[in-house]
Amino acid sequence: MHEYALLYPDVVRAGSLLNASQAEADRAACGLTVESTSSPGWRRVAAEVALGDRSANVLMAQRERTFSVDCWAGAVRMATGRTGDLSEVAGALHSWLRVPRVRELVAQWPFLRPWTLAEAHERGEAVPERWRQLREAAARMQNTALHELVEAAFEQPRLRVLSPGRSMHWVSFSRRAAPPICRDLPQVMPFGDGRYHVRFVDGRLQEVDSAAEAVEVIVDSLPDDAVPRPSDR
Repeated sequence: MHEYALLYPDVVRAGSLLNASQAEADRAACGLTVESTSSPGWRRVAAEVALGDRSANVLMAQRERTFSVDCWAGAVRMATGRTGDLSEVAGALHSWLRVPRVRELVAQWPFLRPWTLAEAHERGEAVPERWRQLREAAARMQNTALHELVEAAFEQPRLRVLSPGRSMHWVSFSRRAAPPICRDLPQVMPFGDGRYHVRFVDGRLQEVDSAAEAVEVIVDSLPDDAVPRPSDR
């Protein structure tokens, strides 16, 4: 770890970030057990903790003294932040495993910030929040076709209960808002002159002439089991 000696003398003396973090936790007598990361290449410069469905990981930066911390609930990243203080890292890791809400966590450790959907996941309202964000984004954009598509989809009860997303111009729908996002439902994309492409799971494309028609095609092709599933949060 000679390349880290100047910025992280305490970690280098301890032999690894795991050892240094555990020493900080032991000094604070917080009963935290720090574990090695599952990635062999990061075993000296990364560490993690876990309890139930909660976990957190920390990673050292190379060019500045910065510890990057990510707090997870299942597969959802609930909070993230950076600090140069290893005692703050140990304290935040300990708190995340025991503090019930992300708002309380970031109030206690200001270097952390919550993910935009963190509190919605805690309330079990991630799907409505994703719809709200998508509708607001579509309304702001200079793209009438996208706006009409999003609003038409939102008006359909079978689509409104699914989690919407948008990537590379495609609007998608998932049974869950938490990863892993479902990829087995149709997607739709506006491509000009009021027309839309609907893409099916098998790769087929169908061109339609309006947002309403696109939504109708999607709803008609949904499998019977296209219903929300419990998320990781």
